[in-house]
Amino acid sequence: MEPIHALGAMSGTSMDGVDAAELWTDGQVIHRFGQSAYHPYSDADRAVIARAMGQWQGDPDVAAAAEVVEMAHARLLSKFDAAVVGFHGQTLAHDPDNRRTHQAGDGALLAEVLQTPVVWDFRTADVHLGGEGAPLAPAYHHACARFIGATGPVAFLNLGGVGNLTWVDPSKEMDETGALLAFDTGPANAPINDLCVDWLGQPFDRDGALAREGTADGDLVVQFMRHAYFHRMPPKSLDRDAFRRAGAAIDALPPSHAAATWVAVIAASVAQGLDHCPTMPTRLLVTGGGRLNPAIMDALSVLPTVVEPVEAAGLDGDMLEAQAFAFLAVRVLRGLPTSFPGTTGVSACVGGGEVSRPEGRLDSLPNTARHTDTRRVTKAR
Repeated sequence: MEPIHALGAMSGTSMDGVDAAELWTDGQVIHRFGQSAYHPYSDADRAVIARAMGQWQGDPDVAAAAEVVEMAHARLLSKFDAAVVGFHGQTLAHDPDNRRTHQAGDGALLAEVLQTPVVWDFRTADVHLGGEGAPLAPAYHHACARFIGATGPVAFLNLGGVGNLTWVDPSKEMDETGALLAFDTGPANAPINDLCVDWLGQPFDRDGALAREGTADGDLVVQFMRHAYFHRMPPKSLDRDAFRRAGAAIDALPPSHAAATWVAVIAASVAQGLDHCPTMPTRLLVTGGGRLNPAIMDALSVLPTVVEPVEAAGLDGDMLEAQAFAFLAVRVLRGLPTSFPGTTGVSACVGGGEVSRPEGRLDSLPNTARHTDTRRVTKAR
């Protein structure tokens, strides 16, 4: 199977902006990386999206948020010329217990704007079949582990708005039992970002300065870690605001102490997550914005494995998730599974994603996923 020039886009729960990254892949092997770019959300854009958080299709603020997401993606992705686009959209709500998930943004509309096939709505099929719908990057993490030449188990820790962990055994094929275990660990940047917006008028804790000024409240960390989520066995997943009530006592602390306590919670939740892994990974490679926060990285340094940013392995921690959706887009086109029992808890390997092609376009992409949706959807999915 020849590699496809794919472009992936990601707008995460930290709501900072849109990442886009090129990847050449056959959906199994990383052949090479391409260019990448970033489009930050303005304060006004971020406020529109924030108002829609927790809302579902048809709710009052969803259409405005979807428009912001679509416009930002269209501006950024139009700078590239790829054969296919993987579009994740912006998660507004996630409720796998009731088999529903909501990512704002219309891939069919983007396909028309970009005049390029777009693969989107990656999570719905998994959730409908009883999976958690998240995390979805583990298939790509498996490919990354092989790309960097790992011979034993390694783990990838993505610290976005929420933390998620992927344990990989690269000696096995990704659809083999025991090759992958993935789950959300707990809160990551989201509560610290919210704190910084409220108290400092800035979107995140630059260089961990706020957290470094404070002292963690150990009693509140212990209390927080009693939350029922941490007693569930993986796979498991979280909504961005799942801990809002549980974290109220932390948020009531003076800002620097609250930030320091959230950092301690992040480290404690990752430590507990590693206890769920079949074996301790030889390396814990950290991706996402949290790897740029020295306070968080210092807190993780006490873990019983080598903790490094993914750049230490030659990967791009800013763009790994965008690359993942380029990779997943090609897997969808080729009829390969995108989630597995060990990653989302779904009962069997599942191939998610819709493929929307611009009207009238015939191309040479694989025929394994010829579903075409050229409707202009007026409400976000």
